[in-house]
Amino acid sequence: MKVEKVYKRESFSAEETFAIGKELAAQAKPGEVYCLYGDLGCGKTVFSQGFGAGLGVKEPISSPTFTILKEYDEGRMPFYHFDVYRIGSDDEMDEIGYYEAIDGDGVCLIEWAELIYDILPPQYKKVTIKKDVEKGFDYRTVLVEEITR
Repeated sequence: MKVEKVYKRESFSAEETFAIGKELAAQAKPGEVYCLYGDLGCGKTVFSQGFGAGLGVKEPISSPTFTILKEYDEGRMPFYHFDVYRIGSDDEMDEIGYYEAIDGDGVCLIEWAELIYDILPPQYKKVTIKKDVEKGFDYRTVLVEEITR
């Protein structure tokens, strides 16, 4: 596996985490897959909202915890937002259109991607959000890495 650090950013507020997501999405290309890692409450939903805004999505973006996949078509390219926290099997991912999405003409953002590691594409961007309460309640680091396996 090859890991290349793209960048590391600090966030001191939800607004800054949103802005980091928006900035990343502004550079996103069709066919890219972004895998989002982080504990509960670390800011994955805020980051996802910023990511959607960076793609030009106007409608509200919420985590697709119970639906597993939400599709947005109003931006500059299709946006496939997955939350696989409640996924039961790789077969279930196939049933919801996972393979069509990652091989499609849009961009995918997958929350809890570590749960489907075996079926992640050979190349993806790993986005890790971490809290550090010693630096402040709203402090986060956002690390983006290019993964090739």
